[in-house]
Amino acid sequence: MIVCIAEKPSVARDIARVIGATQSKQGYMEGNGYQVTWTFGHLCELKMPEDYTPQWKSWSLGSLPLLPPRFGIRLKDDEGVRRQFAVIEKLMSEADSIVNCGDAGQEGELIQRWVMQKARAKCPVQRLWISSMTDDAIREGFAHLKEQKAYDSLYMAGLSRAVGDWLLGINATRLYSIKYGRRGQPLSVGRVQTPTLAMIVNRQKEIDSFVPEPYWVLSTIYRDTKFVSSAGEYKSREEGEEAFSLIAGRPFTVTSVEKKKGKESPPQLYDLTTLQVDCNKKFGMSAENTLNTIQTLYERKLTTYPRVDTQYLSNDVYAKCGGVMNGLYKTKVGDVAPYAEKVKELSGKPLSKPKRVFDDKKVTDHHAIIPTGVVPQGLTDEEWKVYNLVALRFIAAFYPDCTFASTTVKGEVQPEEGSAIAFKATGKTILDEGWKGVYRETQTEVKAEESKIEEGKEESEVQSLPSFRKGESGSHEPTLTEKQTSPPKYFTEATLLRAMETAGKLVDDETLRAAMKENGIGRPSTRAAIIETLFKRGYIKKERKRLVATPIGIQLIDTIKEELLKSPELTGTWERKLRLIERKEYDARVFIDELKAQVQAIVVQVLSDNSRRITQ
Repeated sequence: MIVCIAEKPSVARDIARVIGATQSKQGYMEGNGYQVTWTFGHLCELKMPEDYTPQWKSWSLGSLPLLPPRFGIRLKDDEGVRRQFAVIEKLMSEADSIVNCGDAGQEGELIQRWVMQKARAKCPVQRLWISSMTDDAIREGFAHLKEQKAYDSLYMAGLSRAVGDWLLGINATRLYSIKYGRRGQPLSVGRVQTPTLAMIVNRQKEIDSFVPEPYWVLSTIYRDTKFVSSAGEYKSREEGEEAFSLIAGRPFTVTSVEKKKGKESPPQLYDLTTLQVDCNKKFGMSAENTLNTIQTLYERKLTTYPRVDTQYLSNDVYAKCGGVMNGLYKTKVGDVAPYAEKVKELSGKPLSKPKRVFDDKKVTDHHAIIPTGVVPQGLTDEEWKVYNLVALRFIAAFYPDCTFASTTVKGEVQPEEGSAIAFKATGKTILDEGWKGVYRETQTEVKAEESKIEEGKEESEVQSLPSFRKGESGSHEPTLTEKQTSPPKYFTEATLLRAMETAGKLVDDETLRAAMKENGIGRPSTRAAIIETLFKRGYIKKERKRLVATPIGIQLIDTIKEELLKSPELTGTWERKLRLIERKEYDARVFIDELKAQVQAIVVQVLSDNSRRITQ
């Protein structure tokens, strides 16, 4: 008998139906030579300190650091877990072989391997590795099962992450709670959560200490067009007023008219973080809510595997894209077919195959999030919003670039004496909207939502321009406007996710940001949980969309002197090593030994500190 083990009952039922295991049993399905069982996510966890020695149960500074010579696992203390594990253990003890059907990622590998280890499975194990839950994908996956050993490095990376989190989390939490916390109030310190909290606290301190400074901008209206002084900002009113007096009553002359054609490529496909960012910006959805929703869409066979950090497709996916488009064409919401006309625009010729979409070198285990082509039915409002983003992004990827003409008009005013004062106006005209036509109906709504998020953002100086010619001249209406420098913006979940992705570096360029993902903190699949943990611990709160550190959150970061614990850059280097372990380019034992040495150093440093306790 072949035993298949999935990560959820619903996933197990889908797999069982496809492979013919249709008889329901207690805790599994059976039929056609298969028994299909399931976990409920993590059934096992790393042992707690008291499991190694009773002396480690009580929290005391004298017992630190806690460094088990060898880490072990245990079943979670839950009756339902024990009951399901007993079923799994019995099935595996009698199995001829096992198929690991866990989620095709690092966490899924760890969940299933721990269960197999705990059950003392001895038979051969193969791996089901699929990127969608459609029937065809499941059949294809079972026709091409992989050897379990091919994913050993994936497991080692997941194990190293779990052990690293245990070492730092257990030791640092006990250390800081005993040394600085109030009795009965533990201070939670973690490998990823603490540098994430530090980013929020540091940003908040920048805002609180910010002192606005005035500056003045000289502009003028000529032929109903706003021209802004090329001299930039004036630091004093007197300086600005002097420039204003020099041009008042003097004619404005156009010195050059420059026209250029440009193009804007479609946005890249979604990875998980980009999807979470957009859902937060456009709909106010939390990172956790977005992850749960896209996971549901995946399990309902509507979208591909969601816990990914690439925005590319492998070349072998190209052959399936026509079928996906056909499914989108047939999709209806009520009596409306929202994608039919958009897909129809692409019909009559082969789909394009742009390098910014298809690149094998940018895809490892999974590709970007795309629809599967299965026609959605019965979606909730939130599910539809998320699905719609993924669908539109996929369709737009095959559209041509948006082309536009940009015009830059320069002018000047010549005072009676001295040098001329220069001005500039910029305009933009869409020549062919290309991919932007896919979003035509949603642009007003999207811009309105994003403007709420980015309050205080300077309004664009790009405007619609009349026709100008070099040398023309006429009267104008100058204005001197007083403005103030703006403080940094509070983090929202969207901007925090981006900051976690780039280890705190402010990066707008898509290519550079993609290159920095190796050193981001946390994984795409765990960042939402980290943010939720900070809420639950009472270290941050939400004010509208803003993430605000609480007094105890601020005190905790102020108390932690060790940069290793709160630096996004240093934490990012750990993440990179975990990725290298996954690629067999770094030794997991070296990683753990390094962490043990760092934990020992932190304990010594904190014990020598005489700072006062946290009072909140």
